[in-house]
Amino acid sequence: MLQMQGITKKQGVFAGIDVGSLTAKCVLINDEGIVSSSIIDTGVDSRKAGKTVFNKALQFIGCKTEEVIRIVGTGYGRVSLPFVNEAITELTCHAKGVNYLKPDIRTVIDIGGQDSKVIKLNKDGSMLDFAMNDRCAAGTGRFLEVMARALEVRIQELGQISLCSMKPCLINNTCTVFAESEVISLLASGEKREDIVAGLHYGIARRVGNLVRRLGLKESLGFVGGVANNRGLRKALEDFLSVKFASIDEDPQIVGALGAAVLARENNG
Repeated sequence: MLQMQGITKKQGVFAGIDVGSLTAKCVLINDEGIVSSSIIDTGVDSRKAGKTVFNKALQFIGCKTEEVIRIVGTGYGRVSLPFVNEAITELTCHAKGVNYLKPDIRTVIDIGGQDSKVIKLNKDGSMLDFAMNDRCAAGTGRFLEVMARALEVRIQELGQISLCSMKPCLINNTCTVFAESEVISLLASGEKREDIVAGLHYGIARRVGNLVRRLGLKESLGFVGGVANNRGLRKALEDFLSVKFASIDEDPQIVGALGAAVLARENNG
């Protein structure tokens, strides 16, 4: 994260705030690029989380609220942010954020806290088409949170644990409730944690990978959202799709907020 002092209104600070079901993110940009970012847990009050994450990003660079020219909100909690100038869907914001960081990417996988999305992009970063799974928590951050709890490990450890697997388990259930019961049964039968986690990741990879195939894979391919930090799931998706994800220099979790900030700048005036 770049921290700077003395950012002024003249330098044109724009904000993007992405309030998701698990985390809230804020990115501040000016004409030179990203100047600050912040991530916090959303908690039960999405309005409070949006305001808090915004204030934290401002504090990093010593910027006042009135010095921010325009603010765009996104994510499922965008409607609860009365102080933003505009609310834009996360599909549009993720597309714009990816294009800002890596203009050659044409397909984006976004796995967030409560849904999975695949977005096909035009050259200008606008959304050409998309496919979404929002009817079930399977394969989302919430799903992995429940599985980590059942396995008695931290959710941040799942990726590394699964990379140690030599024989991934076959996980038959995609429903969170039934998958949790299956994980507990596998543990009781003596299966290794790493094999169970790898099995969960490959199950998610099949589910999300089939969304990609349904939409039509166009390379190069980007992976964003908080779950993109899970190295084990990243590898499982690459194996399933027989591709390598394009590298993205910023934390994939802030891409939606970044896209919102870019749109705030583009829509100004």
